[in-house]
Amino acid sequence: MVHLDHDAAFPSAVSRRSFVALTGALALGTFLSAPHATALPAAAAASGLDDPAKKEIAMKLVSSAENSSLDWKAQYKYIEDIGDGRGYTAGIIGFCSGTGDMLDLVELYTDRKPTNVLAKYLPALRRVNGSDSHDGLDPNFPKDWRKAAQDSAFQRAQNDERDRVYFNPAVRQGKADGLRALGQFAYYDAIVMHGDGGDSTSFSNIRKRALRQAKPPAQGGDETTYLNAFLDARVWAMKQEEAHSDTSRVDTAQRVFLRKGNFDLNPPLDWKVYGDSYHIG
Repeated sequence: MVHLDHDAAFPSAVSRRSFVALTGALALGTFLSAPHATALPAAAAASGLDDPAKKEIAMKLVSSAENSSLDWKAQYKYIEDIGDGRGYTAGIIGFCSGTGDMLDLVELYTDRKPTNVLAKYLPALRRVNGSDSHDGLDPNFPKDWRKAAQDSAFQRAQNDERDRVYFNPAVRQGKADGLRALGQFAYYDAIVMHGDGGDSTSFSNIRKRALRQAKPPAQGGDETTYLNAFLDARVWAMKQEEAHSDTSRVDTAQRVFLRKGNFDLNPPLDWKVYGDSYHIG
């Protein structure tokens, strides 16, 4: 796992993971579902990025940037301290021991399967929350994480927390703005990297920056014009932090699809991230 860059440094303002740690949940107003809810409303099903085939594409696109691989399911077992001040980073979306979302994940897993191999670490995860400490986790937590990752119940918990905190809110907001799958994906990728807090580089503030330049389709705007404005705002946000300064996940991926008018993210898809080429047929 080479490019877990979304967590490479703490900005001074409230960021994706510090916000989760402070609040215990991602605040997206009325778009946030109930705790541990994963399903989108039935009326919205299969009409955008939440269509199963399109969601699989979204997972591969993010994994190409986060993990330099299209095999996103291989990341359930991933765990390491990447030296970013967030403790251990692990799993399919980079859950962190120092920022609350790993704690939420293990709590959900334990609610569903009380005798799991990670349950004994809950007191330690609560203690280290908000720090980069491994106190109470070393030396066996990484080994036990990899063991848990073989359990389908833990894999489902990772999927569900990813959806609750990142994927579902992004899709809801994208649909509310009248965006098709590409725009919904642009929102999702932004939330994965930047989270949604009060700082200027959070997803909501990236969107607000875009809205100052263009209207989304739901407000009578042109979809191409608005998405270009959103991606411009996203690039600006990425450049505010050295760890995010490589903007290829936008420039040679999302903008490629936009220039081709592929608003529905229909394959075949060809793109590059960090100079590496990827293809979905």
